[in-house]
Amino acid sequence: MTHLAPLPKVVMGSLAFGVFWMLAVFPSVPFLPIGRTAGALLGAVLMIVFHVISADDAYASIDLPILGLLFATMVVGGYLKGAGMFKHLGKLLAWRSQGGRDLLCRVCVVTALASALFTNDTCCVVLTEFVLELAAECNLPAKPFLLALATSANIGSSATPIGNPQNLVIAFNSKITFLQFFFGILPAMLAGMGVNTVMLLCMFWKDLEGADEVAAAAGKEMEAAEEGRSPASVLSLKNSPTASAAAHGALRQRHGHDADDDPDSMMSENIPTKHRWFMQCSEQRRKLFLKSFAYVVTVGMLVAYMLGLNMSWTAITTAIALVVVDFRDAEPCLDKVSYSLLVFFSGMFVTVSGFNKTGLPGAIWNFMAPYAKINHVSGVTVLSLIILLLSNLASNVPTVLLMGDEVAASAATISASAVTRSWLLLAWVSTVAGNLSLLGSAANLIVCEQALRAPRNAHDLSFWSHVVFGVPSTLVVTAIGIPLIGKIAF
Repeated sequence: MTHLAPLPKVVMGSLAFGVFWMLAVFPSVPFLPIGRTAGALLGAVLMIVFHVISADDAYASIDLPILGLLFATMVVGGYLKGAGMFKHLGKLLAWRSQGGRDLLCRVCVVTALASALFTNDTCCVVLTEFVLELAAECNLPAKPFLLALATSANIGSSATPIGNPQNLVIAFNSKITFLQFFFGILPAMLAGMGVNTVMLLCMFWKDLEGADEVAAAAGKEMEAAEEGRSPASVLSLKNSPTASAAAHGALRQRHGHDADDDPDSMMSENIPTKHRWFMQCSEQRRKLFLKSFAYVVTVGMLVAYMLGLNMSWTAITTAIALVVVDFRDAEPCLDKVSYSLLVFFSGMFVTVSGFNKTGLPGAIWNFMAPYAKINHVSGVTVLSLIILLLSNLASNVPTVLLMGDEVAASAATISASAVTRSWLLLAWVSTVAGNLSLLGSAANLIVCEQALRAPRNAHDLSFWSHVVFGVPSTLVVTAIGIPLIGKIAF
């Protein structure tokens, strides 16, 4: 049973967490406009200065595996971008597109399915900039597509143990197999994905009107770029003024940026290599080999995840393999890593760990546990609300670490099957809870920060812009998924 810390520690820890939360929500407040990253560091420093957490415990609370996984996926994502993955994905999303609404549905489906296999953080790292460019080329607002990306990534990641960090913790502690986990949550994930998509369409129905010709033009432009033809030569066949405007805008963007921002810059045929083996090959064959290698090792990374290998070191090994085989100075690739995001997470880990040491999150559970029995509808409802609250207050991974054993022990008094269902329920609710606000999950923060720092078509997805859609979506999707958890046994 968790007890509250002494009153001074509770007060000072709550104050430090409040400073972190305020700056994460309002990064440009007039009296302290230092931003989210510095705000996270300030919260961490206050936790230590106020003696809420010791310096040694603060360093120990930084989750290096998650930081390593995030860093490696950014590197791998850069090489996949150089391998033309975005062009292929663009063709898939824009192929015979029926307009903005159809495009939004495709983003939701592709993101959800990919997140179940490649983790939600990975998909958000890789897809954020692409989604921004796709929306711009189709003359569509960025906000609905960024919300679709973030929320669908969280919902899709709930279906597998490798979808997100908290699911990994649950799978390890519960000893639930990959297939049991997958089939136990799959019905809820599919239903949640559909409901979330419908809610996005309802909220942004008018904003997505009149983009049919533009979406088709963007699809033609991507296809032309992939085949090496001039995009203008294809788009000029379109008589629509809208399509023509989209073509000129896309060309200005494509030719107006620096060479370092080009999708093929990491594997550009204009960059020579001194390696004898590569010099004996034609530049075209070398480029094809590097692209093929990027896809092969990425598939290998996915297989390693399914086999249960360490996710962080698997991703780091994949990133290093790509760097070595590319056989060039990796500085341009490493420069594209969002180090400020890594620093933000480091500060957040320390701040959240300090807040947990105040005992407040545990006290909430101690008070509500008698009313959260999993064998009653009212109990499941109360338990879900507790998980939703704590996941957004103290983050979902600490919530799972705090509540997992307690929830399983409570379910064990009912039946063995109830234990499995309680773990799956914890995985579903803690993951979908991430859609409530920007602070609910790492995926949301990645989308927000990546979109804000995008070299082209940058967009500021504010806290309130996310909350307006996130709150109703989270409540509805969670409620619809709970009755479906564990309905398919394997």
